[in-house]
Amino acid sequence: MENAPAHPAEAPRPLLVVDGANVVGSVPDGWWRDRRGAAERLRDRLVRVAEEGVSGVTGPVEVVLVVEGAARGVEPVPGVRVESAPGSGDDHIVAVAASAAPGQECVVVTADRELRERVAAHGARSVGPRAVRGAG
Repeated sequence: MENAPAHPAEAPRPLLVVDGANVVGSVPDGWWRDRRGAAERLRDRLVRVAEEGVSGVTGPVEVVLVVEGAARGVEPVPGVRVESAPGSGDDHIVAVAASAAPGQECVVVTADRELRERVAAHGARSVGPRAVRGAG
């Protein structure tokens, strides 16, 4: 009996890093009155993104929502990891993007031009908040 060909290692799911403050702040819907609540609503919408992906990124994807300031302490839910930035949210997003596994596609959701440049230096590409805003 011949040996069956080895199955290639399955590529890791794409990593989608969401700039919580930037995405929440992209719509003037009163989020400033309850920053934590706004971050929780975003987190809940991201569950669907984790399953389906976003334009140009087929799901399932690994979703990391980075929160800062008054939104720190938002709990994760199945499918969405939430990380509270101990300092600068942008610095934490760059660190998460830089930690992507070799060969793992990394996409950062933000409209912040400087942050887009910083994560690009680590091989990540960026999409704007609209990519996840209508989710859920």
